[in-house]
Order: sequence, then C-alpha cells, then structure tokens
Amino acid sequence: MDYHDVERYVEATAPAPDELAREMDAYAAEMGFPHVGPAVGATLRMLARMVDAERVFEFGSGFGYSAYWWAQALPDDGEVVLTEFDADELDDAREFMTRAGFDAIARYEHGDAMEAIERYDGPFDAVLVDHQKERYAEAFHAVCDKVAPGGVVVADNTLSAGIISFDDLLAHFADDAALDDASDATKGIAEYLHAVRDDDAFETIVLPLGEGIAVSYRVD
Repeated sequence: MDYHDVERYVEATAPAPDELAREMDAYAAEMGFPHVGPAVGATLRMLARMVDAERVFEFGSGFGYSAYWWAQALPDDGEVVLTEFDADELDDAREFMTRAGFDAIARYEHGDAMEAIERYDGPFDAVLVDHQKERYAEAFHAVCDKVAPGGVVVADNTLSAGIISFDDLLAHFADDAALDDASDATKGIAEYLHAVRDDDAFETIVLPLGEGIAVSYRVD
C-alpha cells in the first residue's frame, strides 16, 4: 500500500471543500503556494469543534487557507489570529476571510509570529504551527502556557515537505539515529517533536494527513 494512494483515499473520503475552499486550492496550485489542503483543513475544523474552540492563534498563515477552515468552527464572537511575514499574502488572506464573512473575527498580524504571540494573552483553544521549521520548537515554548486545558496545538509538515526528510526522521525516532547530516528543517521538526513529547502537559500523536500533522492535546 503506497502512502500517496492512502493520501488520495483520505482526501477522497474527507468532507468536501466548499466553493471558496476549492477556489483557494486552485489559487495555491496556480501560485505554487504550499498549503495544508482540504483533508487537513477539514481536520482543523473538526478539532476546533471537538474542543469547542473560541480563540485560535496561527504561527504562519499564508493566504489564509487554514484560518478559513478554523473560522468555520468558531462562534460569532470568536477570534482567529493570522500572522504572516509576507504583506501581500496577508492581504490575500484578508480578502478571502472578508469574502467568507469572517473578517470580524480575524486579527491580522504582519511580521514575525514570535513577536506577535507576545502581544496576546491566553488562553487559546487551538494553535497552528506552520512557519519556519527551525523555529517550531521556539513557537511551542512561546505558546504552550497560553493553551487552554483541553486545547490543541497542531504542527504541519511533520512527515515531509521540501527538504524535510521522512527517512531521517524515521531513523531518528525509531532507531535512535543521529541527525548530524540532516537538513536544518528536518532537525527543526525533530526538535519540535521532542519538545511536545517531553512536555507532560501535552499528549501528542503524528497523523499521516497531508505532509503530516502533529496534534498535541493539553491534558492539564
């Protein structure tokens, strides 16, 4: 059984994206922009519903694709904080969120997500980590105390993406192999997974959806 066949199967059986999500998928394809895709998007929405999320923070939002899926599960007085270093992408996110009717609950932060999180108090019910892989662990440490008990932290690209090596990650975690020759992005993912797994306040599992998402549930 090939992983790509499994991925196609998951996407085929996942909740169907609506018209705007399909438009955003097409936009990502046209622009060559990496995004989580509809199967992961639907998972984010489901997680938000499962934890009764009211507030969401994103480390890296791109053109607003994941924020759009989160927002569908939030109440009318909820909040989703989008952070993006690229001003044009953040403008695109604002346009999509406005068209979807979610601009009132969206907060747009242009610049470094690590600086933005310092301006927000918790608690957050859901967090997405999807910016520079080398800074994933830093993001977790910055936000972990602001995650509500019963909340979730989701990290994208924890199996593969670009120069992230699944083989190196597998050898490291399954066989205790060193990562000396691995890419910085691969090392960043490994560092993140060690950080969330070593934190007794969180329970973590990696799911083979998209390019891999690590879901960490705050147990206390």
